[in-house]
Amino acid sequence: MGDPSRYGEDERDSSAFAAARARLAADRADTLARAAALSRDFDGIVAANALVAVDDEHDPEGSSTAFERAHVAALLARAREHLEELDRALERLERGEYGRCEGCGGTIPPERLEIRPAATTCVRCARSDPRRAPRHA
Repeated sequence: MGDPSRYGEDERDSSAFAAARARLAADRADTLARAAALSRDFDGIVAANALVAVDDEHDPEGSSTAFERAHVAALLARAREHLEELDRALERLERGEYGRCEGCGGTIPPERLEIRPAATTCVRCARSDPRRAPRHA
């Protein structure tokens, strides 16, 4: 019998596998929609600025426009990064490696995966790695 903490290894895990796949697919769909909306927002900001001769340095509205453009660009970049994380999680799921901590090799608690479907580490390893900046999706 396979390790019951790993997704998709035997019949008992087929519902866990399906639930994990559904969570990842739903998160991916939400992230794709968010990225599309952000991309439209960014394009709108750029188009609006193209219609007006905006001098960010001397226009009182210029700095807020530049900030808004940079803010939307950062949110868009984060959404694209999250899509990549979700795609890697789906690959791990298909290989039977989903739910394993990349730090210690232990099991990532299902509760953590419900909240962060693309998580690659258990809570203990995530807290102990100072190189990992906390991320908010």
